[in-house]
Amino acid sequence: MRAHTLMQAIARANRIYPGKECGVIVDYNGVLKGLREALAQFALGDADGATVADTVAPIEDLVAALLQALQAAEQHLLGLGFDAACLAGATGFARIEALRDAVDAIYTSDEARRRFEVMARQVFTCFKALLMEPSALAYAQHHDNLEAICRKLQERRDTADVTQLLKALHRIVNEAIRATAPGPDEVKDQDDGITIDLSRIDFTRLRAEFARKVRRKRAAVQDIRDLVEQKLAQMLARNPTRMDYYKRYQEIIADYNREKDRTTVEAAFAQLVELAATLDTEARRAAAEGLSEDELALFDLLFRDDLSRADRDRIKQASRALLASLQALLRPMADWTQKTATQAEVKIFILDDLYRALPRPTFTDTQTEAVAALVYDYVWQRSAHGAYLLAA
Repeated sequence: MRAHTLMQAIARANRIYPGKECGVIVDYNGVLKGLREALAQFALGDADGATVADTVAPIEDLVAALLQALQAAEQHLLGLGFDAACLAGATGFARIEALRDAVDAIYTSDEARRRFEVMARQVFTCFKALLMEPSALAYAQHHDNLEAICRKLQERRDTADVTQLLKALHRIVNEAIRATAPGPDEVKDQDDGITIDLSRIDFTRLRAEFARKVRRKRAAVQDIRDLVEQKLAQMLARNPTRMDYYKRYQEIIADYNREKDRTTVEAAFAQLVELAATLDTEARRAAAEGLSEDELALFDLLFRDDLSRADRDRIKQASRALLASLQALLRPMADWTQKTATQAEVKIFILDDLYRALPRPTFTDTQTEAVAALVYDYVWQRSAHGAYLLAA
């Protein structure tokens, strides 16, 4: 293989995509000289005296880079309170427990987790470049231990299950979360009949039981974070006025990331569970108002604190009517968010509808135009992102 053909072959092997950061090229036929000549011809041109730097790092340099990456990753874990040396030779339950301890240490903060993941990827990249090098085998166990920790982190993300998490909460607080006959918005586990309603948690008892019984507190906090983030994503996608809940979540996490003593971790756990309970209550608000989720979103966009009871009822009726009208309008409109004419049609339709429906003089012309713009932005965002918004 020579010239352009050689360069293309090597370039193809080194193409990256998610999960593949580099290629590994094993030279059995001594093509390095041909590669230098090809680079001189195609990368630097045919100018006299052109030289090409060595394109392949010496094995010694690659091994040194692997060792440096391993030491950095293991030192980072040690700084978080986990000694990777305890994984050396560990098997069975001892290894499982050590991996759980590693994960708990990594969840010390978001920055700690991100740094570990970056360092681990660097180790994997360096090791892959030395797959055919016997001297790299001395570091294989260190590499495999870091890989096992990464798999454990990924496993927690991939297997997260809200029902199982709520069952775990039930065990943590014991009688603080009461088992009752299931309501329409409660979570019931079919295997053992446990019904968990987050709104009934005794948070003082929860914090005390968490401090006394939970060993890996940071991992437990991460479990609650996963639950809250999942619920927030679902709720914000349906109703943008719920942004205050997201801001509250960010404040809790910011405090959690700033300080890491035992009391802070316990407080963060209790605050996150309390926020999850608040989200449960918010999720039931549509039913309490006698509205669907989409109707509630429109109602919240139109709502004002100074509305009288009669005006509030009229806003509810306006929300129901506007949703039904928009369903009829948008159903035959394919890709309406991509066309200027249909965008203008929807915008005018919303404005005209609200001019007729909103109570006056409670809503002035200027205020009506403002809320119409909010409604249009909401409808456009939901439709543009492919949500099944406003479907009959």
